[in-house]
Amino acid sequence: MIGGIGIPELLIILAIVLVIFGANKLPEIGSGMGRAIKNFKKATGEPEEIDVTSEKEQINSEQKTQDDDNKSDSANSSK
Repeated sequence: MIGGIGIPELLIILAIVLVIFGANKLPEIGSGMGRAIKNFKKATGEPEEIDVTSEKEQINSEQKTQDDDNKSDSANSSK
């Protein structure tokens, strides 16, 4: 029993899918679902992308962002 679904229920679901899609489409559907699951597992198992920017570039971009924030705060407070 899979999560409360027994063999009779699985057979009924299989029969409905067979009627809707036909016997020729079932292998294509199964392989597509298999690839999707495989890609999902691969994507969740891979580490985060590595940031390759240098420390100087990161520091400069952070300082620029802080300077921009300070300028906008001072402009808003003078209104």
